Amino acid sequence: MKRLPSVLLLIFFFTFTMMLPQAGAERKTDGKPDGGALNYGEYGRPATLDPITSNDMISMRVIELIFNGLVGIDEKQEIVPELAERSEISEDGRTYTFYLRQDVTWHPKEGEDPVPFMADDVIFTYNIMMHPQTITSLKVRYEFIESVTKIDDYTVEFKLKRPILNALAKFSFKIIPKHGPENPEFLSREDPFVQKPIGTGPYMLKNITADREVILVANDSYFKGRPHIDKFAARPFADQNIMSQALLFNAIDMIVLVNHRDIPQVQGDKRFVLQPYNALSYSFFGYNIRNPLLADKRVRKAFTFAVNRQEMLDSFFQGQGTIISGPFAPGSWAYNLDVQPLQYDPQKAIELLNEAGFVKGDDGIMVKDGQKLSLTLKVPIEKESEAVKRVVLAFRNYLNKIGVDIEGEFKEWLSWKEDVFLKHDFDIIFASWVFDDSADISSLFHSAEIGPWKNNFGAYSNPEVDSLIVESKLTLDHEKRRTINRKLHAIIADESPYTFLWTLTNYAAFNKKLRRVAIHPYKFFSFADDWFIPTSEQR
Repeated sequence: MKRLPSVLLLIFFFTFTMMLPQAGAERKTDGKPDGGALNYGEYGRPATLDPITSNDMISMRVIELIFNGLVGIDEKQEIVPELAERSEISEDGRTYTFYLRQDVTWHPKEGEDPVPFMADDVIFTYNIMMHPQTITSLKVRYEFIESVTKIDDYTVEFKLKRPILNALAKFSFKIIPKHGPENPEFLSREDPFVQKPIGTGPYMLKNITADREVILVANDSYFKGRPHIDKFAARPFADQNIMSQALLFNAIDMIVLVNHRDIPQVQGDKRFVLQPYNALSYSFFGYNIRNPLLADKRVRKAFTFAVNRQEMLDSFFQGQGTIISGPFAPGSWAYNLDVQPLQYDPQKAIELLNEAGFVKGDDGIMVKDGQKLSLTLKVPIEKESEAVKRVVLAFRNYLNKIGVDIEGEFKEWLSWKEDVFLKHDFDIIFASWVFDDSADISSLFHSAEIGPWKNNFGAYSNPEVDSLIVESKLTLDHEKRRTINRKLHAIIADESPYTFLWTLTNYAAFNKKLRRVAIHPYKFFSFADDWFIPTSEQR
């Protein structure tokens, strides 16, 4: 992904105004037809559908269709106005004033008239997001804001605690309506709003079926002009192989992330477009450091030495990826290329376990103080894709060779999330993170982010890492921030709270009837209101 132009990184040194001509609720004027439906396949189903409590990519994609931020990012990765028609930034970089559009309405609740979007909604969103009882990974990203004030019904002012790099882009967080949540103080996962959201975006939630299919319909009053496609339907699949077959048999029109094993088959079918997109992401095995057996970094590092990652990448993903060494997304400006991935070395792994006090027992399993090195590995979705099943089986086999007993357990997606993020009932997990371009790893590795539904699920804690994360956020010097992040990369790679695996090349597949398809590398559907289906191919 391209970084934003340097002029935007220095934006706090002068007053900046951005303008967008007002556009009422009307049809787009690009001459493209309206109509048709898009049924797309997801590997799993969303847990919540609001932009505050959600922390998975399946939810994120739906949320992108329902909600807007004050600003957005266009196809050139440049900041553009959304709910704010313009903004002003003070010379000291500490005051951001947003002048809101006056032609925006919230999706109407059933039987009610639409409610206008106003400044109170922006203030409400910020306050509920930062409330101590709202469990969200967003808090740590917006701690730089000191206050938000309503100037009038269509003007809000944010005061920052300090100037920060590229602050304007951070105001892309999604705004929710003051009249949306049942609880006006904080947002919980039990609030009806998280399953029945209303936003300002191009699509409105119609219903969620008994099979957890999420049905969205076009917002005729969308302030950028009605989106072309009438309906989006997100269909959940528990098996990637079945999802690929559904595409090939025209049961769905799009897969947002194609199983790598199915790429040749899809690529060879002239009905479909196979489109790569460069998400900043990586896969990993994550460790629960609350378990005394995993508290010693030598044990965690031994596991990384024991696993032949290149062999797995070549065998299960046709080599379409890159082995990684640390916590930043490969391709990001923050990734430290000088930190090389640990090489496959099972003998070194055994030596590290011996140093940590483990010796092989009579059954070949490592033992320390009478306790066997036996651990559980939890993986989301009961019927996993064949590639993931093979990764998990290979991981177990590699570790068994050095005397570690791993019991694999496949869990339904929501049950897995509860075990990992709420109950912390696991030893090892297999998962992936997807990043935006902010290179912000604070929610993953800062000790303040340990707790229920927070992203530091493994309870990793290091005061030096905490300090460096804070310092990285405080600096206004981009090169200094890069240096700090390189150091963070080296420390976290050495401490191995994860076995960092690889970044894969992502592919979406869709029927050729879908036109003008542009994919956001992180949020996917950011530009979907411009997609269209020719009238002759609508059904």
